[in-house]
Amino acid sequence: MALLMIGYPVFSQTGEKKPLLQGEGTGTLQDPYVVPKAESPIKIDGKLEDKEWEKALKFNLLYEFWPGDGTLAPVDTECYLTYDNSNLYVGFRALDPHPERIRAFYFERDNIWYDDFVLIFLDTFNDERRTYGLRSNPLGVQADNIKTRVSPSVEWDAIYKSVGHIYDWGYAVEMAIPFNQLRFQRTKEDQVWGINLRRLYPRDALYHFDYVKNDRNNDCFMCQFVKVKGFKNVRPGRNIEFVPALTYSRTDARSSMPSGDFQELNEDVNPGLTAIWGISPNMTLSAAANPDFSQVEADTLQLDINEPFALIYDERRPFFVEGSEYFSTIMGAVYTRTMRDPSWGLKITGKEGSNTIGAYVVQDTLTDLLFPASQRSSSTSLDESNISTVLRYRYDFGYNFALGFLATDREGDDYFNRLVGIDGDFRFTRKNRLQWQFIGSSTRYPDEVARKNKQDIETFSGSALDLIYTHDSRKFDYTLEYRSLSSGFRSDLGYIPRVDYRYGSASASYTWIGRGGMGGKKGTFYRQLFLTGIASYMEDQDGNLIKNTGSLQFQFDGPLQSTLIAQGNVRRENFVNATFDQVDFAFMGNMKPTRRLEMTFQGIFGDRIDYSNVRLGQRILLMPQLILKPGRSMRLEFSHIYERLHVDTGRVYTANISQLKGVYHFNIRAFFRAILQYVNYDFNSQNYLFPIAPKMETLFTQLLFSYEINPRTVLYLGYSDNYLGTQQFDLTQKDRTIFAKISYALSL
Repeated sequence: MALLMIGYPVFSQTGEKKPLLQGEGTGTLQDPYVVPKAESPIKIDGKLEDKEWEKALKFNLLYEFWPGDGTLAPVDTECYLTYDNSNLYVGFRALDPHPERIRAFYFERDNIWYDDFVLIFLDTFNDERRTYGLRSNPLGVQADNIKTRVSPSVEWDAIYKSVGHIYDWGYAVEMAIPFNQLRFQRTKEDQVWGINLRRLYPRDALYHFDYVKNDRNNDCFMCQFVKVKGFKNVRPGRNIEFVPALTYSRTDARSSMPSGDFQELNEDVNPGLTAIWGISPNMTLSAAANPDFSQVEADTLQLDINEPFALIYDERRPFFVEGSEYFSTIMGAVYTRTMRDPSWGLKITGKEGSNTIGAYVVQDTLTDLLFPASQRSSSTSLDESNISTVLRYRYDFGYNFALGFLATDREGDDYFNRLVGIDGDFRFTRKNRLQWQFIGSSTRYPDEVARKNKQDIETFSGSALDLIYTHDSRKFDYTLEYRSLSSGFRSDLGYIPRVDYRYGSASASYTWIGRGGMGGKKGTFYRQLFLTGIASYMEDQDGNLIKNTGSLQFQFDGPLQSTLIAQGNVRRENFVNATFDQVDFAFMGNMKPTRRLEMTFQGIFGDRIDYSNVRLGQRILLMPQLILKPGRSMRLEFSHIYERLHVDTGRVYTANISQLKGVYHFNIRAFFRAILQYVNYDFNSQNYLFPIAPKMETLFTQLLFSYEINPRTVLYLGYSDNYLGTQQFDLTQKDRTIFAKISYALSL
């Protein structure tokens, strides 16, 4: 009979708890825990009955990381680690005195953040700079990401197996993580990795239980991982993956609005191939011919009225998501959604010793251009191709210092943008850190484009500097930042919508840490309280005021997973040679009172510049959101944005944006999703200083069936359409599209 029979707790709720249940070593760099190697295959079924688990390295997740501060966890969680030549095996037993309260739903991948779930952090290079996070909820639904010192969360999709089951004592999860999905040191000897183990326990608070007793006076999360040793002679196999894909789409559109006939606008059948080769355990080469860069998730609508700068959207396309953490910098100098419609791409990423490299070359059939300035940005799109190249290199000096190099280049007909920069990350103590980056650029636009968009006709150059100093401790934090961008600086492969300014800011925050009330203990009425003050000043390169701001923010984290934030802002802003004094008040609240209901509400009241007409107005902005989960398989999401702007002469505009999303999961692999996005802009045209249409109304609909075996083996069948309404005609269908995609990941 296996030691880990279902229903049999390996350790008791009473008596002294030990951080490690069974295994050799002490978890330090000098004496790491030893991960034993499995002698026979392990069946991943969520039962933890295989005999190999008896010999595995065993942990007890003792400590409450949040909201508590290293206090003992009120429920027991065990974790088991072992491996064979191809896989790392991770098992969890999450005991629960009230299993009926477990929050577990079928979701699309990477959407389990408010469920019960377990996860393992892996610092496979043991450099305390980059860690994999692999998660599973009690139903086996996965979520994964990568954390770096620059980015707290970077998109990443690994192909691994996870199975979970809920029992009358809690739940169990088993994972098999192939080594060919990870990057690690190139050696045939034993490797030392940093790890941490965590359980998310959402009840009246979103509790985090860890194996590591994290010190909040140490701002480096990865530096506190325990060390494990093993994985000798592990192999990622041939580490070659081919992902052939076939996409089909057809769009019909009206020949004229609103009564023209529907005619075929385009019909495309696109075969594509992406190949991924792990040259070594620490170096990966990706190539794509006619790749599928599509994303089937509609972008969340953002309010674009009275916004002087270009908006930013998340990247979800697989080719760019994979390895994106290698290209992160503090200034956002690489933003891959500038590449609209690539025809081929080539990328290499990896780490060798203290050296980290990342590079890619992409041919894009369209060229999007962003023209930044100190007070607004504009854009255009050229129907011509370009070659985009990015090169990133970083050298690590021990655990606490790093220097980096970045170069980007985009070349088109009579056009180029070239950028070269250096950056550093210096961690002086456990609490103090300096990050900096300096970049120079050189740009030339086609003459006609330059004249039309009021840009320099000849080649021009510019520079950018960013310095960020942070002090992060258990209760008191502060940040100092200085940034300067010259008027000629351009980063056409990044997201930098504002130039020609100097900016300085200082912020400080104090935290009061409360006590939870689980397990019969009497807790405080709050989980955490935060008080933050912020002051900033911005001027153009000639010394003229752009904006100075003072803010005071109070945050309350309380029961029912509730957060309340109130912030007051005082601001003086110069826009088009006019100075405006503004005061506004912002608030945000969210709550998850039950496992089936989530609520969020945000709002802003107060002064706001009418940028279109250069005058001061008063704004009301309201943003409610409601998420309902009627059962494990169904989810309904509704969100709305309402904004109204008034000036002394009356209303300027009223904007309403609504989104309704419904998802039904047939099982862990298949779901059906419907999205409705409705926009209604109502302009008081008589109160504008220039002609403007009084009404604009749109409706976007998307229906999607998805069958996903893993992130790269998928089937999508979908339909979408767009409706348009104006003052002259009511909401009328403008176009309609059917689309399909099938792809298959073949690993060798």
